[in-house]
Amino acid sequence: MHHTLPFYGRYRRKFLRIYIFLAQLTHIPLLGRLVRWIANNYGRTGHGGYFLTLEEAEQLIDISNSVALGPCGCRQAFHNCNRPIMTEIVVGAGRELYYKVKNKGFHQVSKKKAKEVMQQCHGGGMMHTVMQCQGLFYAICNCCSCCCVPYRLKNNHGIEYAMTRNKSIIADFEKQQL
Repeated sequence: MHHTLPFYGRYRRKFLRIYIFLAQLTHIPLLGRLVRWIANNYGRTGHGGYFLTLEEAEQLIDISNSVALGPCGCRQAFHNCNRPIMTEIVVGAGRELYYKVKNKGFHQVSKKKAKEVMQQCHGGGMMHTVMQCQGLFYAICNCCSCCCVPYRLKNNHGIEYAMTRNKSIIADFEKQQL
């Protein structure tokens, strides 16, 4: 596990607020280009997300050694809508984070329960993403376009690598589970 992941896990709501605050700097002439360049490099190599289909998300749950369910950090931080909050599914490297940081509100669930949450979120029009830190996948988040920080960074501030698509996500995740 990357050493920054537990630190991020402990202070994730603060990080999410900082990300949005700094992204607002992208709208300032000259400075905005620099901020966008730095943020895109950070998203590409440091911390970012990948859009998933429902089928891909369910495959990641099946492959994962363990799963836990907890509150979506984006909706906890911003409260822009009334969609359900208990929609973040810890997988992969996140199991280390879950046990070390002991995020309040997270608890282990069966893969069946995690898939039920995925399907409910999908039916409610929420998008599915898998988050990574330094290339290690740690959570599947089910979020909405009004709260999701990576989505807002990409669509409102032009930070393209905050959220991208990776067609080999299943194979990449599977390698980490070995």
